[in-house]
Amino acid sequence: MNAKNLALLLALLLSLALVACGGATTEEPAAGEETTGEETTGALPDLGGREITVALENAYLPFNYIDPATGEPAGWDYEAIGAICELLNCRPTFVEAAWEGMIQATADGQFDMAADGITITEERREIVDFSDGFINIEQRLLARADEDRFDSVESFFSNPDLSIGTQTGTTNFETASEMLADAPDRIQAFDSFSFAVQALIAGDVDAVIIDETAGQGYIGVNADQLKLVGESMSSDQLGFAFPKGSDLVAPFNAALAELRANGTLDALAEKYFSDQFTVTYEDLEG
Repeated sequence: MNAKNLALLLALLLSLALVACGGATTEEPAAGEETTGEETTGALPDLGGREITVALENAYLPFNYIDPATGEPAGWDYEAIGAICELLNCRPTFVEAAWEGMIQATADGQFDMAADGITITEERREIVDFSDGFINIEQRLLARADEDRFDSVESFFSNPDLSIGTQTGTTNFETASEMLADAPDRIQAFDSFSFAVQALIAGDVDAVIIDETAGQGYIGVNADQLKLVGESMSSDQLGFAFPKGSDLVAPFNAALAELRANGTLDALAEKYFSDQFTVTYEDLEG
């Protein structure tokens, strides 16, 4: 999911292909899983220099942002899609768009694709097609470092006095809604994860459901303020979204398979999903 304007430092403590704490990993298709891409290297489709419009926020570390040092767009999405288009002979045109409504706009054909750390879900598959998953993420509870009223997912949700914050329109919000179906007043929805985390630090909510990739980063050098609590609530894959029936899905899957095989995805994971990545939301506000 994919929007984030808080002065909190981001240092994603994840490894490339396997993370001991269960965070992001580059994704191999599961055994028996159908894919539309090529599983081995070889001849790739040639898109003949075709322009591809790509929707993203430019505000979602580390996937996409405006580099404070250069003023230029940067992030995992830019490098990964750039590498894909080098393989496929296409030309990406990145279009800044709000997260709210991005998937529907893609479904409506306003963009050729969307790239914004988008979780693949069956509900979203009803209106868009997805690429093969390229990263695994875990949903976790983020709490204040001095929190002692709960130490697990179960103890949090079973306490009627505790409230939770999350970003509207995300799978994290869906998880909160499912787990608190009988107590929706315990949920506070925010336009971005950063606002939810700000509310958590201020004591306005008691926890935030967040993707572990983001949660680890929000902790970063703020270990005196924040911590992840309990087990993973779900494990999901991220992918690119396309309008239904898009002829780009198969070529992009073939290119993703090539980038996985030649080590590019691992190199990008090391650059953006490890402590090598040091750009923070505070830097973006700078």
